Amino acid sequence: MKVKTPTPPLPAAPAKHRAVLGQLSDMDLRLLQVFKSVVECGGMSAAELELNIGTSTVSRHMKDLETRLGLTLCRRGRAGFALTAEGQRVYDETLRLLASVRSFRDSIDDIHSRMGGQLAVAIFDKTASNPAARIGQAIAAFTAQAPDVQLQLHVGSINAIERGVMDGSYQVGIIPAHRSSQSLAYADLFAETMLLYCGVGHPLFGVPAGAQAAPADWHAVRSYQFAGLGYHSPNMELSHQARLARAATGFDQESIATLILSGRFLGFLPDHYAEAFERQGLMQAVNPALFHYSCQFVSLMRRSPAPARAAQAFAQCLEDVHRPGR
Repeated sequence: MKVKTPTPPLPAAPAKHRAVLGQLSDMDLRLLQVFKSVVECGGMSAAELELNIGTSTVSRHMKDLETRLGLTLCRRGRAGFALTAEGQRVYDETLRLLASVRSFRDSIDDIHSRMGGQLAVAIFDKTASNPAARIGQAIAAFTAQAPDVQLQLHVGSINAIERGVMDGSYQVGIIPAHRSSQSLAYADLFAETMLLYCGVGHPLFGVPAGAQAAPADWHAVRSYQFAGLGYHSPNMELSHQARLARAATGFDQESIATLILSGRFLGFLPDHYAEAFERQGLMQAVNPALFHYSCQFVSLMRRSPAPARAAQAFAQCLEDVHRPGR
């Protein structure tokens, strides 16, 4: 009698990966808002004031979000607050998601021909002391037109503002013009004069512009240590053209000023910002008739999708108050 060999069972099909999150709810958006505030405040205790809820509630929301996502988003302990690699990715996606939600709400407001919600505007640092910058007047005109819009004002680097406008985190940016992108719309606003400065203790401090020891050309300046901005900007463009090698790097005007005040470095600053240091005898412009350049500040908005009415209105207020002859 012939015995039939049993057919071995087929291998089980791999289980399909089930999405952990599923459908987003209003509560998910609330948890992501809390997560965003915790990251930007640098911890749960700091976010307590921003969110106006207790630290224990913030902690519970963070745990709920981690459970919902199936991920560990941050480490907290004696070493302080720190995002995990997964937490950084979730934070980046959170910014994009919340920007999209805001854009949707703005579009609905547009359909109803009203201006409401929030408007995030980002400005390059140290512009408030520039007498040519009339941003305060533009804000006054805008709030009179759109009293129901909650204005959020941010300060950032040129690159951060450009990225923020492109990804929808900011609706309007104000930066020194340095390059153009096809995805952004620009409008000229005001100008700023940048001078080369040294601080107390520097070999050039106290040297008059016409003195023999004063540098008379860019070649002479190259023998001194230079502090420049570490990202693409008019500052970087000028330093490259003049072949000034960075001996120290700053990432905002405050850091450049601090490096100059050390007495070890030369650096460019807006003349209106450096004026207070000059009055205190802490800083001096180096041959300003020669070592200077001008920055043209511009507003920028994303071309597509079309900016919300509130963003367009604010940009128009900026252009109106900075129109020549006003």
